[in-house]
Amino acid sequence: MSEVCKRAAGTLGVQYRVLRSQGYHIVGRHSAVKTCHWTKEAITGGEPCYKGKFYGIESHRCLQMTPAVSRCSNMCLYCWRVLPHEHGYPSVDDEAEDHPEAIVDGAIAAQRRAISGYKGNARTDPQRFREALDPRHAAISLSGEPTEYSMLDGLISEFRRRGMTTFLVTNGTNPKRLGEIREPTQLYVSLSAPSEEVYRSVCRPASGASWGKLMESLSLLRSFSCPTVVRMTAVKGLNMTDPGGYSRIISNASPTYVEVKAYMHVGFSVTRLGYESMPSHAEIVQFARDIAERTGYELVGEVPISRVALLSSIGKPKKVSASI
Repeated sequence: MSEVCKRAAGTLGVQYRVLRSQGYHIVGRHSAVKTCHWTKEAITGGEPCYKGKFYGIESHRCLQMTPAVSRCSNMCLYCWRVLPHEHGYPSVDDEAEDHPEAIVDGAIAAQRRAISGYKGNARTDPQRFREALDPRHAAISLSGEPTEYSMLDGLISEFRRRGMTTFLVTNGTNPKRLGEIREPTQLYVSLSAPSEEVYRSVCRPASGASWGKLMESLSLLRSFSCPTVVRMTAVKGLNMTDPGGYSRIISNASPTYVEVKAYMHVGFSVTRLGYESMPSHAEIVQFARDIAERTGYELVGEVPISRVALLSSIGKPKKVSASI
């Protein structure tokens, strides 16, 4: 093994040890699974996540995964993942990639291992546990940037082949890849700034061209027939400003929905932001109303425990079936 490869392997090893300590299950060379809090809640008879309440996703059958756990084009202040440069080791650009079938096999196996202990939990709903072993929804997000994976189209197709829905979340910095993919069940593009100046300070992109690429990705939303979402992570004191700026961008993109979601003080974000950076649910709803008034969208849902509000251009949201 060359010295470059040895250094890369060492750096990935450090990153993956940190991720495992946070509950991530590494799949293959660059993918990962982490069982969501709401999946565990649903298995034990609790409440579903806000995606369940908004769109009908069955939280106990949702697989939260990423095909690019250590790759991202942004270094967002609010991100819960470990950012390599903050801990004294470089980012790694490993070109070796696993095939979609292997990733899906590994992700489902990892999910089953992760929830196996719930079989003996006295609070577990036996039927939900059995169903959870056979996930039907793939949330392709979690950590990193999914469009960094070159075979993303094949990954979406492989999930679809197995009767699974796909919710793809992207930061929008790779419009070329976004234009190449077959349609997921629902497509999210993150918008965390009303202007390029705020974007640079909050999302800290690696490329000076990222804002333009984000705008290009947002312009592609009209070309998708699946429901599309502009997802906003609102950080108090940083990007909860200029609702008019957000509204102009949203109106041009014309997504089906807009999710206004509070920054949550979790993971490695606590090393960059204070607890006071979390907006209250009331502040989230008010900011969402400010945008709704300017765009003509309707406030159709809110979930206080998750500090999230949903705006819709079609009225009542479409519900996603358990299989496609």
